[in-house]
Amino acid sequence: MKLPKWRLIVNEEVSAAWNMAVDEALLRHFRPGDTPILRLYRWEPTLSFGRFSKPAESVDLDLMEKRGVACVRRITGGGILIHGGDISYSLVLPSSFAKEHGVKGSYRHLCRFLIRFYEKLGLSAAFAGDSGLPESRSRICLAGREAYDIVIDGEKIGGNAQRHTRAAMLQHGSIPLRYDRERFESLFLVPSGLESGTSLKKLEISHAPDVLRSLLTEAFRETMAADLLEGELRHEEASLARRLLETKYTNPEWNLDGKEPTQKA
Repeated sequence: MKLPKWRLIVNEEVSAAWNMAVDEALLRHFRPGDTPILRLYRWEPTLSFGRFSKPAESVDLDLMEKRGVACVRRITGGGILIHGGDISYSLVLPSSFAKEHGVKGSYRHLCRFLIRFYEKLGLSAAFAGDSGLPESRSRICLAGREAYDIVIDGEKIGGNAQRHTRAAMLQHGSIPLRYDRERFESLFLVPSGLESGTSLKKLEISHAPDVLRSLLTEAFRETMAADLLEGELRHEEASLARRLLETKYTNPEWNLDGKEPTQKA
């Protein structure tokens, strides 16, 4: 399946709740024949929880609240992620792409732009599964390793997750610029994985975020052979995102307990 044109949506640093509300709104509004979407964005300092995470088993929630660290639950799987010094991406595209390539094949195909991005920085990145590294599971994403996680010199630098509907699929992930150890590490009741993972700062890459974003879009154009048409959220997408923000992504029952709001947005 060829996808020659993509909508590019760029957001500066915004709240975690808004980021996840936008992801869900874009996924829910996507229809067959729509132009696929690449969204690039940043976060305020945040912990995000996978769809089925039990954060109270891994995080001191009282201390998190006392320090004013935001949290949000994603609609994708996986464990707990640390945000704040990263650039994230979300892709929304037809569900037929995954049907054609298979779920594993879709990860391999879509994540090529990340491998290419790291190459542009002079780094040799690969899929963990291609590096002969054993898979491992953890409640903290950085401490686990799956086949299509990205590794550099044997250390994990990022993972990716998907969510599928009948019409569309969402894939998102992050590129860590740095980890704020002082803010995050003491929040965890279990080992955080900050020691075992890596970041651009740890790899002595210090480019400004706008330069990194430019390299990321360039890598995407090259690997996907795509034209990127920069734009904004459409009215109906923004409207749904605002409703989701109010009813779901600022709701502790969703963020901490994983309970869908009674009143659907």
